[in-house]
Amino acid sequence: MLRGVVVKAYSSYYYVQSGEKVTECKLRGRFKKERFSLFVGDEVEYTTTGVDKGVIEEILPRRTLMKRPTVANVDQVVLTFAAVNPDINTLLVDRFLVLAESSQLEIVLCVNKIDLADISNLNSMLEVYRTIGYPVILTSARNGLGVEELRGRLSDRITVFAGPSGAGKSSLLNALQPGLSLVTGEVSKKIGRGRHTTRYAELLPLAGGGFVVDTPGFSLTEFEDIGEQELGHYFPEIAALASECKFSTCIHLKEPQCAVKSAVGEGRIVRSRYESYLEVLTEIRENKKGY
Repeated sequence: MLRGVVVKAYSSYYYVQSGEKVTECKLRGRFKKERFSLFVGDEVEYTTTGVDKGVIEEILPRRTLMKRPTVANVDQVVLTFAAVNPDINTLLVDRFLVLAESSQLEIVLCVNKIDLADISNLNSMLEVYRTIGYPVILTSARNGLGVEELRGRLSDRITVFAGPSGAGKSSLLNALQPGLSLVTGEVSKKIGRGRHTTRYAELLPLAGGGFVVDTPGFSLTEFEDIGEQELGHYFPEIAALASECKFSTCIHLKEPQCAVKSAVGEGRIVRSRYESYLEVLTEIRENKKGY
């Protein structure tokens, strides 16, 4: 029995990499009966049935599972946004951060297209996230700025790139690993966002070790799996103060003696972050009423 990692899933075929070799595999029938989902990043054991053909016999336990996009055994997520074209939107950044935090992954914020941006204004905006503790890397896929710093964070790890369309994720991955030849798309002037150029998640090997995952671009983030009581856990600065609230069930909305609201008023929690929290909280509460 051989062991490998699923690097691509397409239709009912799974492409498993072991060393330098990739084998096209089908899933053993019993897994289909059990309706077991197999994802890119899953570690499997398989047997060969011919030249570059095989059957997956066992699916090994997962370390992690990122739900959106769905990728198994990821070590970290690089949330990638464009500095301009489309302009960076802190509410959208915060929404993606919630999803990444809920997946319990290490997070790196990457802001691309900095060659087109006012760096002073950009750094002022991003200082909020640096203060919270998120690593922030500024890059330009066009001229190579920051690419080496980002490459150093990817070595020997499985990293998923996620973020809205038009951020330049595919261009950035091409800059990180020349030869990937990923399809890139121009940002539509009419709607201000990019066309989806990646059709399925694929785990791509890096020359320096490790894998990156190029995933379909998306701009809508949904929170149906997150309850209103747990949302605060995914804002680190709110989570740090929640125990100081008078009520253990405080959701930092209208409750009296709320340490989080006091911190916002005193400037210890940035108001824009609290407003993002309230927006997501409102969405979660409204979705709950809809059921």
